[in-house]
Amino acid sequence: MATIHIWGALRPCVGGAETIDLQAGTIGELMRLLEEQYPLTEPFIESGIAVSINGTIYQDSWQKSLPDNAEIYLLPRIAGG
Repeated sequence: MATIHIWGALRPCVGGAETIDLQAGTIGELMRLLEEQYPLTEPFIESGIAVSINGTIYQDSWQKSLPDNAEIYLLPRIAGG
Protein backbone atom coordinates (compact mmCIF):
# COMPACT_ATOMS: atom_id res chain seq x y z
CA MET A 1 0.00 0.00 0.00
CA ALA A 2 1.30 3.44 -0.88
CA THR A 3 0.92 6.67 1.03
CA ILE A 4 -0.10 9.40 -1.40
CA HIS A 5 0.60 13.04 -0.50
CA ILE A 6 -2.16 15.41 -1.66
CA TRP A 7 -1.64 19.04 -2.74
CA GLY A 8 -3.72 21.75 -1.05
CA ALA A 9 -6.44 22.36 -3.68
CA LEU A 10 -7.20 18.63 -3.91
CA ARG A 11 -7.49 18.06 -0.16
CA PRO A 12 -11.16 19.10 0.14
CA CYS A 13 -11.95 16.35 -2.40
CA VAL A 14 -10.44 13.71 -0.10
CA GLY A 15 -12.02 14.91 3.13
CA GLY A 16 -9.23 17.35 3.96
CA ALA A 17 -6.55 14.68 4.30
CA GLU A 18 -2.92 15.56 3.62
CA THR A 19 -2.21 11.91 2.78
CA ILE A 20 -4.26 8.89 1.76
CA ASP A 21 -3.33 5.22 1.50
CA LEU A 22 -4.17 3.31 -1.67
CA GLN A 23 -3.07 -0.04 -3.07
CA ALA A 24 -2.22 0.56 -6.73
CA GLY A 25 0.32 -0.96 -9.11
CA THR A 26 0.47 1.81 -11.71
CA ILE A 27 -0.31 5.51 -12.02
CA GLY A 28 -3.40 4.62 -14.09
CA GLU A 29 -4.69 2.29 -11.40
CA LEU A 30 -3.99 4.95 -8.79
CA MET A 31 -6.10 7.48 -10.73
CA ARG A 32 -8.94 4.96 -11.15
CA LEU A 33 -8.98 4.12 -7.45
CA LEU A 34 -8.73 7.78 -6.49
CA GLU A 35 -11.76 8.59 -8.63
CA GLU A 36 -13.72 5.58 -7.32
CA GLN A 37 -13.03 6.26 -3.65
CA TYR A 38 -13.10 10.07 -3.87
CA PRO A 39 -15.53 11.05 -6.67
CA LEU A 40 -14.90 14.78 -6.16
CA THR A 41 -11.41 14.25 -7.61
CA GLU A 42 -12.84 13.45 -11.06
CA PRO A 43 -12.60 17.01 -12.49
CA PHE A 44 -8.97 17.25 -11.36
CA ILE A 45 -8.12 13.89 -12.90
CA GLU A 46 -9.85 14.81 -16.16
CA SER A 47 -7.98 18.12 -16.40
CA GLY A 48 -4.70 16.40 -15.53
CA ILE A 49 -2.74 15.51 -12.43
CA ALA A 50 1.01 15.14 -12.26
CA VAL A 51 2.45 12.39 -10.08
CA SER A 52 5.83 12.61 -8.42
CA ILE A 53 7.40 9.24 -7.66
CA ASN A 54 10.59 9.48 -5.63
CA GLY A 55 11.18 13.00 -6.98
CA THR A 56 10.54 12.27 -10.68
CA ILE A 57 7.42 13.88 -12.13
CA TYR A 58 5.16 11.95 -14.52
CA GLN A 59 2.26 13.56 -16.38
CA ASP A 60 1.14 11.17 -19.09
CA SER A 61 2.76 7.89 -18.02
CA TRP A 62 -0.33 5.98 -16.87
CA GLN A 63 1.47 2.63 -17.20
CA LYS A 64 4.36 3.68 -14.93
CA SER A 65 4.71 1.25 -12.03
CA LEU A 66 4.49 2.46 -8.46
CA PRO A 67 7.42 0.91 -6.59
CA ASP A 68 6.99 -0.38 -3.03
CA ASN A 69 7.69 2.23 -0.36
CA ALA A 70 7.84 5.02 -2.96
CA GLU A 71 7.42 8.65 -2.01
CA ILE A 72 4.34 9.64 -4.06
CA TYR A 73 2.88 13.14 -4.42
CA LEU A 74 -0.12 14.25 -6.45
CA LEU A 75 0.52 17.67 -8.00
CA PRO A 76 -1.31 20.07 -10.27
CA ARG A 77 -0.50 19.44 -13.93
CA ILE A 78 2.54 21.41 -15.03
CA ALA A 79 2.04 23.46 -18.20
CA GLY A 80 4.98 23.85 -20.51
CA GLY A 81 5.66 26.18 -23.32
